[in-house]
Amino acid sequence: MSLTAQEVAIDLGDRSYRIAIGGGLLSSATTYDGLPRAGAALIVSNTTVAPLYMAALRAALSERYPQVHEVRLPDGEAHKDWQTVQKIFDVLLERGCDRKTVLFALGGGVVGDMTGFAAASYMRGVPFVQVPTTLLAQVDSSVGGKTAINHPQGKNMIGAFYQPQLVVCDLDVLDTLPPRELSAGLAEVIKYGPIADMAFMEWLEAHIDALLARDRAALVHAVRRSCEIKAWVVGQDERESGLRAILNFGHTFGHAIEAGMGYGAWLHGEGVGAGMVMAAELSHRLGLVDAAFVQRLTVLIARAGLPTQGPVLDSNDNAGRYLELMRVDKKSEAGEIRFVVIDGPGRAALRSAPDRLVRDVIDACCK
Repeated sequence: MSLTAQEVAIDLGDRSYRIAIGGGLLSSATTYDGLPRAGAALIVSNTTVAPLYMAALRAALSERYPQVHEVRLPDGEAHKDWQTVQKIFDVLLERGCDRKTVLFALGGGVVGDMTGFAAASYMRGVPFVQVPTTLLAQVDSSVGGKTAINHPQGKNMIGAFYQPQLVVCDLDVLDTLPPRELSAGLAEVIKYGPIADMAFMEWLEAHIDALLARDRAALVHAVRRSCEIKAWVVGQDERESGLRAILNFGHTFGHAIEAGMGYGAWLHGEGVGAGMVMAAELSHRLGLVDAAFVQRLTVLIARAGLPTQGPVLDSNDNAGRYLELMRVDKKSEAGEIRFVVIDGPGRAALRSAPDRLVRDVIDACCK
């Protein structure tokens, strides 16, 4: 592990693990010290990331595991489904992998979610490690043990809570991240300010340009603080029975955008960017924050290179289509949509809202 590496602990009793943050971590064999010993490891990646980092990770793991297998999945949210996750099971069975085999998720949130779901399911549970290669995955999806695949009727509706053994956030890999993907990751960074830490939001306002320029010191702070906030939330509510739902700020609207547009048309972070503006506007119309706060958040999201307006999903009844998709959201109860709202700057809450009010928000916030 590099001397500059930092760590954030996820405290979940016997399921506790660490998040390593720094440069040069992916290719260093010592990064993986402490992981379970096994006869084999399987690296799960995709056709975009594998050519960049598969060889380096294989070399690092070969010092620990006698056999290192690999599977390369098609890239993109559109492939986060049963057919693709089956490819992981195919390799595990073809190679005779046992229940001690360790899976390594090398890629963004889609690869991480599918690898975690496969690990939770194969032989009723095998160890896995997250090696996220996007900013979005480093600050959000790789941490906390949520694993899932999509269904045509809803995002992440089939999955399991299953914690990794380790998360390796190597900031060097962000150098190859396309600008659009970097901006998408910033959406998940930005969300932590309004829901939990206004001082962090102020820091982001001062450093958003440095983050877009991939300034290493700025990235270290942003990734670490994001992981610290998520670790604090997950440590209190691992299975999203209450508090953890606040991490979905902007996601109810955002997931509707992703499903309504067709998975992959909008990146997850782009949906969350527009979704946060809509959720903030709903918070304002519920009397929880003032218009100035909504404008402040909107400006920050726009500066990050993210959309601040949602798309039109149905030219005849756009709000109706959004509502239809949002009723499938996992936070809904008995058909009632519950939204993460800002209950004053730096605090979040889960609330329901009348359909007419939600319709007004959608009409105001969509092109």
